[in-house]
Order: sequence, then C-alpha cells, then structure tokens
Amino acid sequence: MWRRPKRFIAFLVCAELLAFAWFAVAFATTPVPAVPDWLRFAILTAGATVHIQLTRRQEERRRNRVRTVLIDLTAVWVFPAAIILPAPLTVLLVLLIRIQHWFVARRPAHNFVFSSITHMLAATVAHSVFLALGGRHWEALSAVSSLTEFGKLVVAGLVFEAVQILYVSSILSLASQTKPTVRSVLGSRADNLLEAITIGLGAVTAILLVVLPPAVAIMAVVTVVFNRLAELEQLQDDVRTDPKTQVFNMRGWTESAERALARATKSDDRLGVLMIDLDHFKWINDTFGHPAGDDVLRNLAQLLNEVTRPSDVVGRFGGEEFLVLLPDADQAAATGAAERIRAAVAQLRIATTNKRGDKITVFDRTASIGVAVYPDHGDTLQTLMQAADAAVYEAKEGGRNQVRLAEVRPSPLPLA
Repeated sequence: MWRRPKRFIAFLVCAELLAFAWFAVAFATTPVPAVPDWLRFAILTAGATVHIQLTRRQEERRRNRVRTVLIDLTAVWVFPAAIILPAPLTVLLVLLIRIQHWFVARRPAHNFVFSSITHMLAATVAHSVFLALGGRHWEALSAVSSLTEFGKLVVAGLVFEAVQILYVSSILSLASQTKPTVRSVLGSRADNLLEAITIGLGAVTAILLVVLPPAVAIMAVVTVVFNRLAELEQLQDDVRTDPKTQVFNMRGWTESAERALARATKSDDRLGVLMIDLDHFKWINDTFGHPAGDDVLRNLAQLLNEVTRPSDVVGRFGGEEFLVLLPDADQAAATGAAERIRAAVAQLRIATTNKRGDKITVFDRTASIGVAVYPDHGDTLQTLMQAADAAVYEAKEGGRNQVRLAEVRPSPLPLA
C-alpha cells in the first residue's frame, strides 16, 4: 500500500476515517437490536454463507478473469440487511461475509479492508435514507401504499449503488497508472446491469424476510444459479474480447458489425468502417521491447474508446491494426472521425518501460487510417473491410500519418 501514489494513500486514509466516524454516529443513534432483528440477521447470515460456500470455485474463477470492476453478488444479502436490520447488525453481517470472501479473493489487505468498509458504508447510508423516507415493513400493505414503499426501496437501492460507485471509482482512478476510462472505473454496461439485478434480488430477499422468512431459503438457491449465470456471461464476454487490449477481438467485432450492417441495410442508412494501422510499430518492439509494444496497444485501444461515440464498435483486427465501425455515418462523418483519431494518436504519450526496465515515455507515434462506407464502397462487411484495408495501404504508400477514403466501386452496367 505504502508504495502507491501519495494521493491514493491520502484518499484511502481519509475515506476510511470518515466512514468510521459515520459508523459511530449510526451506532449511537440506533436502538439495541431486538430478538426479531437477531433472527433475521441469522437467516441472512445463513443464506449468505450457503451462497458463498457453494459458489466458492466459481467466484475464484470469476475474480481471476476480471481485470477492471468486479460486481460483488453478495449484495443479494447485504441490501436486505440495509433495509431491515439496525446498523450494527448490518455491519456485522458485512464483516462475516467479507471474512469468508477473504479466503476466496486473497487480495492485498488494504484492498480487502477498503472494500469491506465500502460495503458497510453503502449499507448503513442506504438504511438511513430508507428510514428518513419513512420506510416501514410490509406485513400489511394496500395497493397504493405498496407503490409508495416500492419507490422508497428503489431510492434506497440507488443510494446503495451510488455510495459504492463514488468510493470505488475514486480509488480506482487514483490507483490507475494510466489515464482511467469510464469502463475501467465504473465497469461496462453489462457490469452495471448485473449490479442492478443483484440489488433487485436483494429487495426481494428483504420482502421475503419480513413476510415469509422460511422462503429466504429459495433465494439461497437462486443466488447459486445466478452466480453460475454470471460466470457464463463472463465466459461469453471473454470469447469476444481481446485479452491484451480489452476491446472486441475479431469474433466479437464481426458479430456486432454484422448486426449493425443488417440494421443499416433495412433502414437504408450509411455505415462507416475504419481500418487503423499504427505506423512503425515494429520499431517500438525492436527499440523498447515487446512489453512496451503491449503498453502502446493497450493505450491505443483505450484512446479509441475515448474518442469514438458510445454507439461505435472498436475491435482489434490483429497485430497493430484496429477496426472501428461507425453506425449512421456517411463519407464526411466517417472521414471526420478518422481525422480525429489520427490527430489524437499523434498527441498520445504512453508511460512504459524499456528493455532494461527503465521508465520511458513513447510519443510522436502516428497512424494510417483507411475509410470505407456502406454502400458506396461495399455492400457486405467483408467488402467494406477490404476497401478500408486497401485505403490503409494507400495511406502508407502516400507517406503515412494520413487518412485515405476508399475508392468508390463502379456501378454495375445496365443489362441490354
């Protein structure tokens, strides 16, 4: 921990001190837990323990594959505690869950402590918000009051997630040695959907805990199955992702591009394909070593994600070549996007190491980019890629560090 940047250490210490101050206030203003509270605590603890122990191997595999944000599925048990239990029991439940996770995660101690405090803080703040909204238990609700209580649950769930996002994204941003991206700090859209589903299951668990406590056993089974589904989803994502750059590999990019092209064909829209080739990439490997080359590729992929639109699809074609699909883009829009990418690559500065392990900065790199647009340069993904690739070669032959538009294919001659 103490080898991390000073700003990282300062934030970590201050955040944890503030969290402990909050816990002290929450505990001081919370009544002594009653017998029903302890019974509910025992049920949640048992359910969480069953979940963790039955999915231990799956969780180890899932954690080892995740390179950015890990969605903790035990929110199914922590969120109901945040709603139902007093703050001391909620913190105790999180502590018992995290101790069991210690033997699965095996992360550095300061990471473990920070993550544990984050869960505790999110749960206790959500609890306070739920009480402030006048939230109550649900033994007997009318149709109208049930809608009101549901709204309070949604607000508590949003607060629960927001606190975790604020804490985790802050620490990840400070810990990152490269410029952080939205995906690396907040996770992908699929990650956040998984988190939302987990909190939703936690809300169901809270209702069952109050209305029909024995039915919480069903949620233990559901969470085991859900954990397996999350692992399968991650495996499918791994198949479509380039491990070095974390953008689509050719399989993933082609699948997304084919779907986009099918939509463009049906709606008679334009669609652009960019082929991006980093100039003199072999020189980087030969001069600084392959680890430096890998850092350059990772930074280039990150740059492409930053300078393209959310609807654009970035993929690695192979070696130092990348592809970008631009839905709803004509020749002018596609060429403009390519120019922005070319200019951004020229300004890129990449902190890495040389063959001796000394810190260096790679800069003044350039890229040659070929542009093809549907249907002007091809009516299939293959023909568009070929046209963009041919344009890249023209850019290379023309002096590199430039954008070239593919040649418009000739119109077919009319039949006599």
